[in-house]
Amino acid sequence: MAVQNNSTTTSLNIPLLTHFKMGEFELSHRIVLAPLTRGRSYKNVPQPHAALYYSQRATEGGLLIAEATGVSDTSQGYRDTPGIWTKEQVEAWKPIVDAVHQKGAIFFLQIWHVGRVSTYDFQPNGQAPISPTDKGITPGLDGVDWAPPRRLTKDEIHGLVNDFRVAARNAIEAGFDGVEIHGANGYLIEQFLKDQVNDRTDEYGGSLENRCRFAFEIVEAVTKEIGSNRVGIRLSPYSDFMESIDSDPDALGLYLANELNKFDLVYLHVIEPRVRGAEVLQGPEDEFPHNLLPIRKAFKNTFIAAGGYNRGKGNFVISENYANLVAFGRLFLANPDLVRRYELDAPLNKYDRSTFGIPEPVVGYTDYPFLEKAN
Repeated sequence: MAVQNNSTTTSLNIPLLTHFKMGEFELSHRIVLAPLTRGRSYKNVPQPHAALYYSQRATEGGLLIAEATGVSDTSQGYRDTPGIWTKEQVEAWKPIVDAVHQKGAIFFLQIWHVGRVSTYDFQPNGQAPISPTDKGITPGLDGVDWAPPRRLTKDEIHGLVNDFRVAARNAIEAGFDGVEIHGANGYLIEQFLKDQVNDRTDEYGGSLENRCRFAFEIVEAVTKEIGSNRVGIRLSPYSDFMESIDSDPDALGLYLANELNKFDLVYLHVIEPRVRGAEVLQGPEDEFPHNLLPIRKAFKNTFIAAGGYNRGKGNFVISENYANLVAFGRLFLANPDLVRRYELDAPLNKYDRSTFGIPEPVVGYTDYPFLEKAN
């Protein structure tokens, strides 16, 4: 009993390890697995090895957000990313979700459409990717020959909203506790949101209100389908990833936070400005990030901060009430027992970037050692 009491006392002294109620979900700690594209869902179908990967990182009362998952056959832009638009995909997700639930964790699925971040090879019948614009990403960016996109018609936009709605319903059928709508990182929703990409002259372009219309239509459709208590959204107003830039990210982020309150989403997940694509601009250990504070104050429900966090910075922002939860990506990828390591303030495994997206079911995926094995 002494060991258990000591552990409890330690947890109480570590902000990241305190309990939190996220809507109807009782969380035992504030450490969230961020959605991470891993490129191991062959032919867009989730594979059995994902059950081990996610269950390794699952803890009783912990929140995991699964990797970005396509809502349709036009949503793909990377090799072997999973989907949720076919019956086969839904069935393939079920044992993965079951493995996570057996560990007592809460599991959300991030649903996305890449929009113009694609090539002919990933599109049905080799067609052009779709986007609110016909402006393409600079060919050769990140070493990819991006295909020029085709501008969406209004009817097609309505169809995409429905794709997100059906994907959310499918996620619940697969057993997920909820979905995270991917409105970040330069993908389709963000292509509508940002004024340096969206050059439309109809009701989906121009003003801030018009550029946000597509996102809100998706949020409304998804919340009506599965309930707002099961829906979160991820945003990155400050990011320039995939040349998706806004001239006034402060105004964009604040407007989105205020308007999203109307839908009573269970959480808002926002990426810190210090994240620039795959690069994180690190500051002092006790640096208090402040850029997201207006967004955090405006949004009335659970707020998740992500981007460049470690144990010290995570504890700091929780203790200062800058965020309710903190999402960890690469550190959680390389440390399946990250929660335990943070409890003990133990050393961390170093991640190997070269294995992040390789199509290997074990290496760089499920072979990172746990603390006991490392010792």
